[in-house]
Amino acid sequence: MTPTAPLAGPAAAAHLRPEILATAHRHLVAKTLAELSHERLLAPVRLDDAPTAGALGTSGTVPYRLVLDDGRVVYRFRARRTALEHWVLDEASITRDLDGSPAPLDALDLVLELQPDLRVPDDLLPLYLEELSSTLASAAFKIHRGGPSARELVDADLATVEQAMTEGHPGFIANNGRIGFGVAEHAAYSPEAAAPVRVVWLAARRASTCLSLGAGLDEAAFYRAELGDVMLARFEATLRARGLDPAGYLYLPVHPWQWEHRVAVTFAADVGRDDLVLLGESDDEYQAQQSIRTLLNRSRPDRHYVKVALAIQNMGFLRGLSPEYMEPTPAINDWVAELVDQDETLRGCGFRVLRERVAIGYTGDVYHRTAQPSAHRKMLAALWRESPAALVEPGQGLATMAALLHRDGDGDAYVTALVAASGLAPAEWVRRYLRAYLRPVVHCLLVHDLAFMPHGENLILVLEDHVPVGVFMKDIGEEVVVLADRPLPADVQRICHPVDDEEKALAVFTDVFDGFLRHLAAILDVDGVLPEAELWDLVAQCVDEHRADHPDLETGVDLRAARFAHSCLNRLQLRNTLHMVDLTDPSSSLVYAGTLANPIAAEPPW
Repeated sequence: MTPTAPLAGPAAAAHLRPEILATAHRHLVAKTLAELSHERLLAPVRLDDAPTAGALGTSGTVPYRLVLDDGRVVYRFRARRTALEHWVLDEASITRDLDGSPAPLDALDLVLELQPDLRVPDDLLPLYLEELSSTLASAAFKIHRGGPSARELVDADLATVEQAMTEGHPGFIANNGRIGFGVAEHAAYSPEAAAPVRVVWLAARRASTCLSLGAGLDEAAFYRAELGDVMLARFEATLRARGLDPAGYLYLPVHPWQWEHRVAVTFAADVGRDDLVLLGESDDEYQAQQSIRTLLNRSRPDRHYVKVALAIQNMGFLRGLSPEYMEPTPAINDWVAELVDQDETLRGCGFRVLRERVAIGYTGDVYHRTAQPSAHRKMLAALWRESPAALVEPGQGLATMAALLHRDGDGDAYVTALVAASGLAPAEWVRRYLRAYLRPVVHCLLVHDLAFMPHGENLILVLEDHVPVGVFMKDIGEEVVVLADRPLPADVQRICHPVDDEEKALAVFTDVFDGFLRHLAAILDVDGVLPEAELWDLVAQCVDEHRADHPDLETGVDLRAARFAHSCLNRLQLRNTLHMVDLTDPSSSLVYAGTLANPIAAEPPW
């Protein structure tokens, strides 16, 4: 018998050092205090009324105190509050006293101290702490690795910008869970590592696999364009060498981690009976985007992005892909793309969608024959999404919109550097940005009852001379929704979820104003680029200009209302850290904490 090769030794974790973890803990404690105060789970007490000018801007900060655990724990910090009850903490000012003595900042201890207020279900609390621990480890990795400066990112390509991001979701505290990745796998597959990834290819028996093609696509031509003749010939030769007919199979891309940890183990029976056949790695090299399971092609940027199932736990979800849910995805994308392409207002704003053109899913496993659906049915599926690199003009650049909230290791903001590089007055830069981003989102909602999930990671900015001239919206199949009872094609009907006008308005209030613009407004204000009141005035002008340009538009959605429901993301995650949202009924999943004052109310709150 041939001896088994010994296992490799333990992977080094050079980033897990006390001084690095201390920095990561401080940042995460600051974010926890800020976001839970924003969601009204905490109520820090202001100690005096005298703001002090300092590192956070000319308007300065004031001191606050937070007492926890029946007085045993006291946090003190300086902060400023901006619109939408946003908190900007001076991280360096945060102190913690335990039983009257100074104690180190520890994000995990803070969650335990807050547990009486957070009320995370006892059986799920360890999982939330594990996601938080993984988020800390990821932060330490980024601090240890370093990265380009904000100024250097201004001229960087999309792959470099994606890799450089130091923060996950701006609202979620535990936002880089990735439970399932080991140290070596994090270094190989995380967006911040930016390591080249070769996709694993399987042949999946056609009779047990569904392939959905977008309009105008042909199966053979698509595979040839994505894989090339050499790889296709190699795949066919591999199948024939096993006595299998290539015509009886479809080609399914799989994440390397998924093959190692799921396919070859959880689906061993399917591999053993040749329903799934390992063909080898891709010739092309890919790189993980911020969404981690979506891979951009580094070897051929014109080729499609590949989105693959990845059975790791991250930010309240197991990151699988359901073959059943994805089957109509190309049809949904075609319908949305046609609507967008035919709309003169959207074209004028440079608003486009990145279509998910092809979806594939394997359903021949035993898990698809059980009485109850489970996450095991989401292990073997993939889709191909258009690459923006093939859709922009010469001289135009691309950057994830999440970068507008990015600060580098020295605390310098990418958006501040971008505005400076443009040579435009800050107000004009913001005006053009809002025309590319906010106006299309508002238009889609008010004219078409169509809502996206327009957070930073889901949009790619098109930049010309460092100024936004358009955006690409992505992740259409999973997150687009029609919020009124409109006639839709049968294969698009799934995305119809009628709601009343007040909830409909939350597609802008929650996802744009609270979810993104409150963070951007604070960065521009703190950096002295643009006072936040001026940004919100520009937002109001953008909304009013759209209304003036569509005088016959009939809608009950009032984006200048005095207040709107305060939808809370961390409350959502804390309630169920395993499954935050039911995608078939997202409205039922929302968690509210009263209302927020609208910063563009017809009578402004300031």
